Amino acid sequence: MMSNLGGHTEHLVTDFAMRFTSTPRGARLARRLVGLRLHEWGIPHGTDAHDDIVLVTAELTANAVRHGHVPGRDFHVRLSLVGPPSRRARIEVSDTRGERMPPRPGELEEPGMGDGGRGLLLVSGLAAAWDWRVRGEGPGKTVWAELGVGEGWGAGGEMSWKAPT
Repeated sequence: MMSNLGGHTEHLVTDFAMRFTSTPRGARLARRLVGLRLHEWGIPHGTDAHDDIVLVTAELTANAVRHGHVPGRDFHVRLSLVGPPSRRARIEVSDTRGERMPPRPGELEEPGMGDGGRGLLLVSGLAAAWDWRVRGEGPGKTVWAELGVGEGWGAGGEMSWKAPT
């Protein structure tokens, strides 16, 4: 079976997608809603998986606002939980600015002492995989990252996380 994420024999458990204003406020709202969805889906606040997914979402949405902003255009966030056989979360952030493309994985440079340039390094360190593609449905790009969510996630989408002690 082919899933809409491109993998064979994988089961799309649940999906959240929404457009946000291309502003810092829109990026904060996206981060908060992703965190809320994760908690509702059984990946509770305070777990490593939750915190890592929210942090990657924050970095990708901040980049969409800072580097992908086009006046009057929104950015789009999609969060999918996929499993079994692998258990992972996929975050996709799309913007409409087509002339500014990020580096590819493996092309990242050390940021130096400036104020920026660390977001994709952080994403690269937390994600099992990440990359970007040109949007097929319009101008711009989609940056995506995939993170493992651990063995506690059941085949039916339920979680059996235990709170840290």
